[in-house]
Amino acid sequence: MDSSVLENVFGYIAMSLLVVSFIPKNMKVVRIINLIACMFFVGYGIFLGWTWPIIISNVAVCCVQVYHLFIAKTN
Repeated sequence: MDSSVLENVFGYIAMSLLVVSFIPKNMKVVRIINLIACMFFVGYGIFLGWTWPIIISNVAVCCVQVYHLFIAKTN
């Protein structure tokens, strides 16, 4: 598969998951979907040639989601 196609696939998956993550009412489900979306955005940032603003911001959001899912144990 061409790398530009793979870039676009990662970008579209990330974008779609981000939008879908705001639909559920259960906060745990929102955080899990958003965490997965952010992981795809990190991959997307890497595919785009290490675009640090995309990577850093999404790693930060991943950390927040992991904190709330596994450490804070909030609903």
